[in-house]
Amino acid sequence: MKKYFQLGDVFYYFIRVFKKPDPNAPSSFNLRMMHGINKISIVMFLCGVIYFIIKHLA
Repeated sequence: MKKYFQLGDVFYYFIRVFKKPDPNAPSSFNLRMMHGINKISIVMFLCGVIYFIIKHLA
């Protein structure tokens, strides 16, 4: 059961998404747009979580 609640992979993904891309990796327009949308959605999710935390503490 403890294995299902480990968040190490999730936090690693957050760090990996915002790193500079590898110049030797294959790239296409679709792949770049997908990563851009993922970055936007992660930032919006974190803003929402912070908003709800502040709203419930105040």
